[in-house]
Amino acid sequence: MRLPLGKIKIRDDQGYDTIIKTEEFEEKRVGQQVDIPNPIVKIENLTLKYSGTPALIDINMEIPKYKATAFIGPSGCGKSTLIRCLNRLNELIDGVTIEGSIKISGMDIFDPKIDVTELRKRVGMVFQKSNPFPKSIYDNVAYGPRIGGIKSRSLLDEMVEKSLRSAALWDEVKERLNESAIGLSGGQQQRLCIARAIAVEPEVLLMDEPCSALDPIATGKIEDLITELKQNYTIVTVTHNMQQASRVSDYTAFMYLGRLIEYDITEKIFLTPSKKQTEDYVSGKFG
Repeated sequence: MRLPLGKIKIRDDQGYDTIIKTEEFEEKRVGQQVDIPNPIVKIENLTLKYSGTPALIDINMEIPKYKATAFIGPSGCGKSTLIRCLNRLNELIDGVTIEGSIKISGMDIFDPKIDVTELRKRVGMVFQKSNPFPKSIYDNVAYGPRIGGIKSRSLLDEMVEKSLRSAALWDEVKERLNESAIGLSGGQQQRLCIARAIAVEPEVLLMDEPCSALDPIATGKIEDLITELKQNYTIVTVTHNMQQASRVSDYTAFMYLGRLIEYDITEKIFLTPSKKQTEDYVSGKFG
């Protein structure tokens, strides 16, 4: 079944409404073209509205474990809104309503019994702009474990070193652990935020445009890091950089006007997409 041509009002990630003439969309699960092996995240019939205005419309997809999945699409298409659903950050915004379900490792994250703080330990987040705490490098990484009840200095030392090594930052800061994190370069700060996120051993690591404010060298380090981290974590990243998506992701989802248009292995999305909208976007005809 297909939805007819018409007009739809979409609210973008900055809260602005736009009336756009839509093209036809197939109804239900139109976006997922591939069977996902070993899915850790299952999203079913997810619709999100800001004060009644849709930002996500009937999203159905599965995200594989220990892989990197990239969300691409033009600004305001719902990419960041979708990943923020995975750790319920959108609920901090007034007027948000959410329908549908999201399960992570079989757990319904919208279950009223779920502790949101515990959920956000299991689903870590790295934001577009690095946001280190105004504390020492050591205290930034140790913050999560301490909140979780870890008091032993020797255990904290081990966790801090392990996390900084995993974030490819240890060798650069091991002699500076007591210095302020604010003194690090932009790329180092972003890797520190990654170290802070993985210090509590999340199952899923969300990255919302993690390289958009970085220079090419720092970007390359973050991309290499994503490749390393997916050996132990499920990575979900949002990017406007299609070359980056093609380099670091195993699966790519193309979104447009709040809908999931196409979702498949990355090579398929970029070389032989099934949908003309996807082909037009990845070939640079719009966006």
